[in-house]
Amino acid sequence: MTDDSYEFDVCIVGGCGHVGLPLALTFADRGLKVAIYDIDEAAVQSVTMGRMPFRETGADELLRRVHDGPNPLRVSSLPEFVSRSRSVVVVIGTPVDEHLNPTFHSMRRFFTRLVPNLRDGQCVILRSTVYPGSTEKMRDLLRDAGLNVHVAYCPERVAEGRALEELKTLPQIISGCDEEAERVAGELFGRIAQTLIRLSPTEAELTKVFANAWRYIQFATANQFLMIATDYKVDFYRIYEALTRDYPRMKGLPKGGFAAGPCLLKDTMQLAAASSNSFALGHAAMLINEGLPNFVVRQLKGRHDLARLRVGILGMAFKADSDDARESLSYKLRKILEYEAAQVICTDPYVDDDALLPLDEVIAQADVVIVGAPHAQYRNLRFREGQHVVDIWNTYGNGTLLT
Repeated sequence: MTDDSYEFDVCIVGGCGHVGLPLALTFADRGLKVAIYDIDEAAVQSVTMGRMPFRETGADELLRRVHDGPNPLRVSSLPEFVSRSRSVVVVIGTPVDEHLNPTFHSMRRFFTRLVPNLRDGQCVILRSTVYPGSTEKMRDLLRDAGLNVHVAYCPERVAEGRALEELKTLPQIISGCDEEAERVAGELFGRIAQTLIRLSPTEAELTKVFANAWRYIQFATANQFLMIATDYKVDFYRIYEALTRDYPRMKGLPKGGFAAGPCLLKDTMQLAAASSNSFALGHAAMLINEGLPNFVVRQLKGRHDLARLRVGILGMAFKADSDDARESLSYKLRKILEYEAAQVICTDPYVDDDALLPLDEVIAQADVVIVGAPHAQYRNLRFREGQHVVDIWNTYGNGTLLT
C-alpha cells in the first residue's frame, strides 16, 4: 500500500501510549513503514531506545524486533513525521471535565495545532473514543482550514495488556466521512484484522461508547449485588458461584471489584451527555462503582475502630497486572482512609509512585489489608493470624471477608 509520494505509510499521533504504541508495533510488524509523533518526551526516548514505557504482554520482544528491522519504527516528539505519512492515526479522546461533561474544545485545539502539519490528500483517522458527532466536526474543521483531507473513524476495541493479541483477532470497525476515507482506512486496518465491519461515523462512535458503557454497567450490577449480599452478612462469591456454575444465562455476570481506569466512567458520562443526561443506567452505574470505596470503608468502620488502625492497600493500578494507575479507585480509597484510619500505607509492584512502600513492609505493618488491584503475585501471600483482609475481588477464594 506504499505511496511513493510519502515516506511513511502511517503516522500514529499519540503513539507512545497504551492505545497508540501496540497499534504502531502491529502495523510495523506487518511490514508497513510506521512513524510515531508523541509529546511525551520520556516515552519517546524510551521507545527510541527500544524499551517499552509501560507493561503490555508480548510488546517488549516485538518492539525490539521492529526497532532493529529493515523498516525501523521512527519516533519523534516533534510533528515532523505527520506531513510525510499517507495516513495519520490520531489517538486522542474527548475527556470530561470536573462536572463529567465532555470537553470538546480540547480536541478542537489539538487539531487546530495539527493543521500546519497536514497535507491535502492524506487520510486522518480518529482512533480513541470520541463524543458522538466528533468525526464529522473534525472533518468540517479541517475543511474550513483549507485542507482537502479525508477523515475516518476506526475505534480501538482492545483490552489494555492484551492489545497485541486482540488487534489481530478482533474485528475492526471502519467508517469514513467519504468513500476515499473508508477505502484507505479499510486498506490500512485490513493489514492487521481478519474482519472489517463498515459503519457510518456516528454508528461507529456510538458502537464504541455503547461497548464501554455496557461493560461499566455490568461491573456496577456485580458491585451492587456484592453490597447487598454483604449487608445481609452473606458471602457474595458463594452466591456468584451458584449463579454462574453450569448456568449459561448468568455467564455474563462479572465478579465484583473496583471498576475504574481511563475509559469506562469517562465514556459512560460522554454517552449520558450525548443523550441529554437521560442515560439513567449510566448515572446509576457511576454512583455504584464510584461508591464502592466508600462502602468498603463504611463496612470496616462498622467492625473496627479504624482511627486506631494502620490500613494497607495492595495494588494501586486500576486493574490486575497493569502499571496504569489512571483513575484508579485505589487512590480514592486511600483518600477516604486517610481521613478515617490512623495511617494508610500502600504498595504496588508496577506503579511508579514514590509514596508507595515495598510489599513486605505493608504486610508487616498493616492491621487491615485491602486488595486494591488483584495482581497475580498477591495470590500466594501469607497474612498474620488476626490480620483482617478485605478482598472484594475474591483473590484468595475466601469471599470478601467483610462478613
